[in-house]
Parts: sequence; C-alpha cells; structure tokens
Amino acid sequence: MKFSVALEGVAIHRQASRARDTQAASDHAGELRLRLFGHMAADDSNGRSYLPRTRKTRALLAILAIASPKPVLRQQLASLLWSRREQEQARGSLRQSVHELQDTLGPAWSYLFITDRHHLSFRGTALEIDAQSLAQPAVISAEILDRFEDVLLEDLNGLDPAFDRWLEDERARFLRVGRTIGESLLAKCEDPVASIDAAEQLLTIDRTHEGAFRTLMRSHAERGDLGAAMASYDRCCGVLAENSDGRPSPETDELIGRIRAQANAARLSNHLQPGHGAAEEPTAYTPRRTGPRRGRSALRLRVAPLRMIGADNDGGLALGLAEEISAGLSRFRWISCVPGSLWPNAAAAGEPPVGAWSALEADLVLDGTIQYGLGRVRIAVRLIDMRADGEIAWAGRFDRPMTDPLSMQDELGATIVAQVDPQLMMHEGRRTAGTRLNDLTAQDLLLQALPAIYRLERSSFVDARRLLESSLRADPASSVAHGWLAYWNLLYIGQGWAPDPTESSAEAARLAERGVMLDPGDARAMTLAGHVRGFLGKHPEEAIALHERAIALNPNLAIAWCFSGLSHVYSGQHNEGLRRIDKARRLSPSDPHVFFFDNSLTIAHLLLGDYANAADAGRRATELNPLFSSAQKTYLAVLGLTDRAGEAAKVLGRLLVLEPGFSVEAAVRRSPFTRPEDLARYADGLRRAGLCERAGPVQVSTPAPEPFRD
Repeated sequence: MKFSVALEGVAIHRQASRARDTQAASDHAGELRLRLFGHMAADDSNGRSYLPRTRKTRALLAILAIASPKPVLRQQLASLLWSRREQEQARGSLRQSVHELQDTLGPAWSYLFITDRHHLSFRGTALEIDAQSLAQPAVISAEILDRFEDVLLEDLNGLDPAFDRWLEDERARFLRVGRTIGESLLAKCEDPVASIDAAEQLLTIDRTHEGAFRTLMRSHAERGDLGAAMASYDRCCGVLAENSDGRPSPETDELIGRIRAQANAARLSNHLQPGHGAAEEPTAYTPRRTGPRRGRSALRLRVAPLRMIGADNDGGLALGLAEEISAGLSRFRWISCVPGSLWPNAAAAGEPPVGAWSALEADLVLDGTIQYGLGRVRIAVRLIDMRADGEIAWAGRFDRPMTDPLSMQDELGATIVAQVDPQLMMHEGRRTAGTRLNDLTAQDLLLQALPAIYRLERSSFVDARRLLESSLRADPASSVAHGWLAYWNLLYIGQGWAPDPTESSAEAARLAERGVMLDPGDARAMTLAGHVRGFLGKHPEEAIALHERAIALNPNLAIAWCFSGLSHVYSGQHNEGLRRIDKARRLSPSDPHVFFFDNSLTIAHLLLGDYANAADAGRRATELNPLFSSAQKTYLAVLGLTDRAGEAAKVLGRLLVLEPGFSVEAAVRRSPFTRPEDLARYADGLRRAGLCERAGPVQVSTPAPEPFRD
C-alpha cells in the first residue's frame, strides 16, 4: 500500500514537472536551432547555447536530431556510443548522458526530448535542424550547396568505432544529396563562366566527380583558355589516381584528345603568322592564360630514367629507380608525376634529351646519373625548372655500397623522394615571391607562405597566415591548406605569440579535422591533424593512430615520422619515439624542418636521461633556427639538468627575448607529456637553469589575426 502511494506521488510530481516545463516552453519565444554541419551548435533565437558539455552527449543529441521525429531504440544508442563496454555498463552510460541532456536543455526545451522505457526521440515544431533542411531543401540554390562544404559533425570524430561507422554512412548519404543538388545546378548553366563556377562548387563536395571535370575542360576550352582545360585534365587524373586508383573514363580521354589537337593547331597557326617570334608562343607547360590562375593546380613533375656513366648495363637500376621515385612522388597531393617508363627511349642513355623535355607538359624535370666503382654506386640527381630556362632548383648526391639491387632501389628511392618534396616546396615558395597575389593559384599562395613558417620571424610569420587564408579562399576544399593553417596556429601558440591560446587551439583543431575530412587520403593533412591533437589536445594515443595512417599513405613523408615519434615520446614510449625521429632525419637530413627534427631528438634523449646526446641535438636545433622558442626551452632544460650554468644563462636570455612572459608554470601548463615523471624532469631542468616559477602577463605587441572561417 505504501509502495503504490509512493508511486502515485512520483507520478503526480512528474506530471507537475511536465506542466511547468510546457508552460516554460510556451513562454519561451522562438526556436531551438541545431547545427550539425561543421562544429555542432545548439542555440535559441537569443543566442543562448544549449549544447551539452560532453562529446558523447552531443553525439546522442545529434543522432536523435538526424532521426527526428522518429524515435531511436535505447539499445541501438548504447551500441553506437559505447560499443566497447559491457551491455549493462553501456546502458548506465546512456542514462548518464540522458540526464546531462535533460539538465542542459532545462525547462525551456526539455519538453522536446521524449523518453520512455525503450526509446528516445527529439521532436517538436519549435525545432530547426540544419541537416533536415539540407536533406530535403525547399528550394535548390547555390546557397544551399555552399552549406554542404562543411563536414557533418566534424568535431565528433573518434568517439567510438561504431559511432564512427554510423557517422561515415551519414556523411556518405549527405554527400549523395549534395552531389545530386550540384548536378542539377550544373545542368541549368548556359554559359561557360557559370558552368566553371558550378563545376568547381560541385568538386568541393565530390572531388572525384568526373562529369564536373569534363565540364571544366569544355568550358575553359570554349573560353579559349586551352591551358586551363588541360590543367583540369591533369587535376582529374591526379584526383582519380589518389582516391580510386583509377584513370579517367574513355569519354574524358577523348575530350582531352580533342582539346590537345585544338591546342596543337593553334600553335601551328601562330608559327605560320608573319613576324611570329618564339617568345610569343605559349608552350605546353606554360599555357597562356586569359586571366589570373585560381583554384587547384598540381605541379607537373616528370621523372627521367637515370643515365649511366662508364657502364653499359646497370641491371635495370636506372629505370627501376625512376619508377620508384615516380611512385613515391605521386603520393604527394600537390605533385602530378609521370614516370620514366613513358619517356622516349633516348632518355635512357647519353645526354639528357632537351628537345624531348621541351615538348613535355612539365614544370620541372628530375633527372640524374648512375656511376659504379669499387663496390659502390653513386647516384646524382637534380631538379630542373623548365619554366626558368633549365635552372637547377636542387641537386643531391647519394653514395651507397653495392647491395641487393632491389633493396638498394627501395632505400634510395625513399631517400630521394623524401628530400625532393621539401626542397621543391621551398623552391616554389621562393619562385613566386614578389608575384601579385591576384596572379597566383591557391597552391602558389600556400607555397609562398611556407618559407616564412619555417623561418619563424614574427612579422613575416603573421603575413604567412594571410597567404594561407587567401589560398583557402581560392580553394576552400584544399586539405593541405587547412592542415598548414592548423599548423600555423600550433606554432603561433608554441612561440608564445597567441593572445588567446584557447581560441587558437580551437581553431587549429577545427582546421585540422576539416582537412582530414576533406581528403582522408592526404598524408600531410593527416599527420598535421595528429600533431595538433597530440601537442595541443594532449591526446598522444589518438595522435599516434593518425600518424600511423599518414605513414601508411606516404612512408616517404619525413615530417610524419617526426610527428609520430613525438607522439610516442609524449605518451612515454621514448625509445620508439627516438627510432621514428631518427628515421625522419635520415630520410631528409637537409629538410627545411631539420631544426624541428633536432628539437624532437632533444626531447627524446632528455626524457631517456641521455643528456650528452640531448645537449648535442639541442645545440644543433638552436643554431639551425635560433627563433624557434621550443628548441630554446628544451635545450635550457638539458643545460639545467647538467649544471651548465654559464651556457644556460645565455640560452635563458635568448628565450626570454622570444617569450618575455615564459615561466616554469607556463611550461608545465602547455606540456603534452602524459607521464608525471617526464613532466617533473622537464620542469626541474628549467628551474635549475634559472627560469622563474611564475611570471606576470606580458603585453603582445603584434595584433592577433582574426580566426579564419572557411
């Protein structure tokens, strides 16, 4: 009897509570708006946020919103969000998230959250959910299509394997919706300019859409810009090879054949005109353009078979090594590479076929020689810039003992590829310096920013951000530009220049996640996202998984090995971290980032207690780039632990010029080390070197740039 009375009292209480909530809701004007594309948000018409604190509860809200108004089984929700837990534990975790969601919504909106014993749902007339309006748009327009450029729930990756699979399926579903809308808009275009804009917009949603590439090719050709038409074909080939290991369809190949025939006819016509000069003729690799170059444009690199010196037969090493280099370079998103096997036979021996080179659609050519002697082999390679009358952009020499030819081919190919990528980036950045921004492609803008990022001079570093932002405006779907801008923010924080490190960290995380979502096959974007997650987010285990994926995508990307090693060091796996950082330095010993590699070695040796090697690496890092404040900090800790007071005082002085407000407290707060003993060793070294425990706030002389919103 008492029990039934108690139940009746609970029921009356719930009824009264619901009545109060309903009344509160009726008094609350407006709608609750849920934004699921991009970074998740939930707010009312007054801008008041109702977003849950924990990511799992946000995911619960997102699942219910996408399913709305249909209810979802509790069991299904528990399996999606806590698939690694026992059934009872998962149910308990779900109950906690339900309570958190109810508390977050409060009396104003909790009536929209419907719960019963078996189901949960989120529904009501006062709901505005962006995903639903995009799934079934009332009007098809370019503005609607713009919204598909954001990634669905881009800040909820990695919650649970089952949730990740569900999220991947939902993203694929919305991709199909966006593609259908884009195709319908493209079909309505009647002039080439509108067609180009619509095709580019469709490619930001589906970067492998071959029909959009054909539209670009046809539209550029109709406008008389045959160079842009052929560049669109190159871009199509690169994207298809990277994302589906396929080639363009016969229809696309037939179209480029017609365009190339048209271009050849135009060149022949120019030659026949009286008074025609050679300087007036646009070549295949530098097409004349009717306007500024915008959007994506892969650098066209051709790899020649290496030439033998003093031997008749190399056992196939020349051609095999060219193929190995071509395969390695093709893994880099920004390079369009053609292997040596497609060259004329004359390229395999004798002098370089300059005449053949000039007929190629190439920005640069990589050629080289092979020489044998006394059980050793010497490989000399050089990058030749065809746009600058054959200027040598970079040269390298590699001596190796004669070993198994295939093993030597693999090792040499990996080493050459790892060094070509950063050297080529720096060359391209310098080449376009001084060019008007309006005349640069998105890739040119990005590459122009990189030297300043490596130098770390404060004023030019801030200018580099503007170049990266311009690159993203020109190509909003560039995963590489998102990754580099995320990395810029990471360095901005690491140098102590960010007036609001929390805001810069959030921006770095958003950009990094966006870059990975735009192109999951981009190794550089993947490893940059991992470094942001490991260093700023202090989640080295999550970062390690991203770095492993990046290395699998491109094992010749030296920075991925370095970032991976750092994440292992952060998590306490010092020996494995040291091995990986060493590999990065061996792959690319003259890398523009080598000061970063040396600083990473310093950290690993420091935490292993190997102070002699730590000091050597720290000295190299600070000498190679004295403006890199992280290297000064690590080296200072080593000097403090080895009681080298005189040198420590000099390094401390340089550090405080770079970061006047730096202190032991700030070092501990920023540090990504997960083991207390590692953090204690680092802090102890800084104290013993003379760094103050605490410091007051310091005025920032350079205005903070506005966060970028793409």
